[in-house]
Amino acid sequence: MATNITFTMIKPDAVEANNIGPILAKINEGGFRIVAMKYLRLTKEQAGEFYAVHSARPFYGELVEYMSSGPIVAAVLSKDNAVNDYRTLIGATDPAKAEKGTIRNLFAKSIAANAVHGSDSDENAAIEADFFFSKLERF
Repeated sequence: MATNITFTMIKPDAVEANNIGPILAKINEGGFRIVAMKYLRLTKEQAGEFYAVHSARPFYGELVEYMSSGPIVAAVLSKDNAVNDYRTLIGATDPAKAEKGTIRNLFAKSIAANAVHGSDSDENAAIEADFFFSKLERF
């Protein structure tokens, strides 16, 4: 059953490139409502905990290093069919394969520095949103 929230992070590469505003504009144009948002820098421990699902994968260490290398913007987005619609809006992980006009097509540098994170399921959207935001921080 689909829910109406998804979770996103604007990653360090996109923050460093001053793409927060343009990415948020694409999110708004896509019909999403931002229900929670914060600007922060993850510690290596926090990044490791957030991406623990990937801990056995060969890229885990690099991912933790990258995600703790600079500030990020974390946000909970609301819209009917939020997870699927957001995954369409952000495009393929590989920006070279991302559809024209998607966030990753426009703002990603590489597969690793792919500008944004987007939840891959309703279950993970709830887990990821809860990692960053209490119920009191959502509007």
